[in-house]
Amino acid sequence: MTRANAFPPCRPDRLYLTEGGIETEIMYKWGFDLPHFAMFPLLEQPQARDVIADMYRRYLAVAARRGMWALIGGFDYRASPDWGQRLGYSREGLRDANLQSIDFLRDRVREFGTDLPGALFVGYVGPRGDAYRPGRQLEVEEARDYHAVQLATLREAQVDLAWAVTFSSPSEAIGVVEAGREAGLPVAVSLSLDGTSHLNSGASLEAAIAQIEEATAGYPAFYSINCSHPLEFAPALTGGAWMDRIRCIRPNAAAMDKIALCKLGRLEEGNPEELGDQMGDVARRFPAMDIWGGCCGTSHIHLDRIAGAALRVRTGAVPA
Repeated sequence: MTRANAFPPCRPDRLYLTEGGIETEIMYKWGFDLPHFAMFPLLEQPQARDVIADMYRRYLAVAARRGMWALIGGFDYRASPDWGQRLGYSREGLRDANLQSIDFLRDRVREFGTDLPGALFVGYVGPRGDAYRPGRQLEVEEARDYHAVQLATLREAQVDLAWAVTFSSPSEAIGVVEAGREAGLPVAVSLSLDGTSHLNSGASLEAAIAQIEEATAGYPAFYSINCSHPLEFAPALTGGAWMDRIRCIRPNAAAMDKIALCKLGRLEEGNPEELGDQMGDVARRFPAMDIWGGCCGTSHIHLDRIAGAALRVRTGAVPA
């Protein structure tokens, strides 16, 4: 399907690296509060802003050293009307915060000049409700109208991709895709799996992707999995032509239940070497995947191991 401002297709000479679990790192490693799991308010605090800038510099340094494009985002997950209201933002204030967040990312990329092969900018769209306790599933029309507000801002910010992340409701994801299409944005959909290797709405990964594909005539730029450990997502990767639509997996660092992770009150980093090896196996099994990154508990250390493993599989190079 033809898309406005289409996201680049896979190329054998290009791999992308996204950021890691910036929310868990800023909370548990650097000690900053994150009300409602929202990153963008921290940019109003000079000390937090400096720490976050350094976090992104470490991530971008990995991408530069590995010769990978940066697919950079990270602040918009809660930048939608309901969450903005809970955080005390007016509609206009939320818009301004979202635009300033994208500007912050552009500034970080500019610091690297020609050291990065290239960079594309992402606006993240999170679920209207709690991703892990979803409750009522939004109907498609309700989701489209709700998420259209944030997507209009991301269009204004001229992002290269709107990425719906940590979704478990296919109907809400369809609404995001429809709103993104109306805004003229390429949209990716990232689904999260639980310990049964299903979405917590009960659907299998394959069935959820099939439902979204049919309802949107295949509009999504790609699909991905995030906030799931390899032990959770591996059984869902059953093979077949539908798998070619998945270009990215962003794993959690630790094999723990998500709600249990949230209640730990500390950073659980797992084993970066082991995680890198597991993602290298994913790269080996599924050559269509070209976007790599991390989720809860991951940092630039995990990203470096994952990037090295993916590059070893794709190019045969021995990672440093």
